[in-house]
Amino acid sequence: MKFTKMHGIGNDYVYVNCFNETIKDPSAVSKYVSDRHFGVGSDGLILIKPSKVADFQMDMYNADGSQGEMCGNGIRCVAKYVYDYGLTDKTNISVETLAGIKHLDLTIENGKVALVKVNMGSPELVPEKIPVVAEGERAIDVPLEVKGKTYQMNGVSMGNPHCVIFMEEDVRELDLESMGPDFENHKRFPKRINTEFVNVLDENTLRMRVWERGSGETLACGTGACATAVAAILNGLVQKEVTVKLLGGDLKIQWNGSDAPVYMTGPATTVFDGIITLPEGIE
Repeated sequence: MKFTKMHGIGNDYVYVNCFNETIKDPSAVSKYVSDRHFGVGSDGLILIKPSKVADFQMDMYNADGSQGEMCGNGIRCVAKYVYDYGLTDKTNISVETLAGIKHLDLTIENGKVALVKVNMGSPELVPEKIPVVAEGERAIDVPLEVKGKTYQMNGVSMGNPHCVIFMEEDVRELDLESMGPDFENHKRFPKRINTEFVNVLDENTLRMRVWERGSGETLACGTGACATAVAAILNGLVQKEVTVKLLGGDLKIQWNGSDAPVYMTGPATTVFDGIITLPEGIE
């Protein structure tokens, strides 16, 4: 199987061009290639496919083989792949995902994609549509008890579910390996959850760490950065344009509130191309 390893500020995936390759069991392939000791090493697998309703289709799988609806860092890399590898010469493209069709603007430097701005769509704040178990029209700044400690939860979907927790404690000091699974599998999150732990640095800057369902802690999460910015704006903590600082780098997020779309701008990087022989029984 031919593949390309790419990352968006450290959120790394194995990308397969399904115009040329056929993947019959992407869940099994994702688990195999994601292993950082025996596979390629990644947060998951992303398939780039033809689409009948957009320029391209993106299918995304987590490291545990579960399928995700959307990946903000991943879709930027899809844009870089299709332009840099000659699948398109357009600098404005559409990509079909399980979270709907996303529109992307590509910034080209020296013939390659350097930055991608993604229209991530409007945030979903209705609890049952995220989904989170909460009363009322929004799950913004509501108590959530985890292991006997009460946090203030902010539920936002950016195509996949997020729980944003603002903290006074420096998030760089958190033990996410022990905390993350308790949030991910909490009974108030029917489809599990991606959890963002956030410090407000100033009215234009947030620091964030993320525990992603199915992958554990990752260096970055694009939809999580968008959800975090939305939650911070709704709580009156930041302005409408913010920089979200993640372990792997920074993302610029803009949201004008209400039903306006969230815009995410960030880099995409190609690491290497390769060929891997899949074990017998995985194809």
